Amino acid sequence: MRNRGNRGNHSRLGRNDWHQRAAEFHDLAAHAHRIAATHHDQGDHQTGHELSRHAMEYSAKAYKYAQEANQESGKTEGAAKPGTRK
Repeated sequence: MRNRGNRGNHSRLGRNDWHQRAAEFHDLAAHAHRIAATHHDQGDHQTGHELSRHAMEYSAKAYKYAQEANQESGKTEGAAKPGTRK
């Protein structure tokens, strides 16, 4: 399997890191939401509430990393003039 993030260009790898971190936090948030729902269904509302809070924190971090990834992508794409290749 090809490792897309490591092509010898460290700036490219850096951009992929933002996307990777955002994806990791989205996954953590989804997992915490699923577990929280299970605890709520079992009547353990205190644990469910705590896990829901963790899920919201993960979602906020995922959003932050996604915004940073978008900003970094815009900086790189905006550097090239239209109609030219890098």
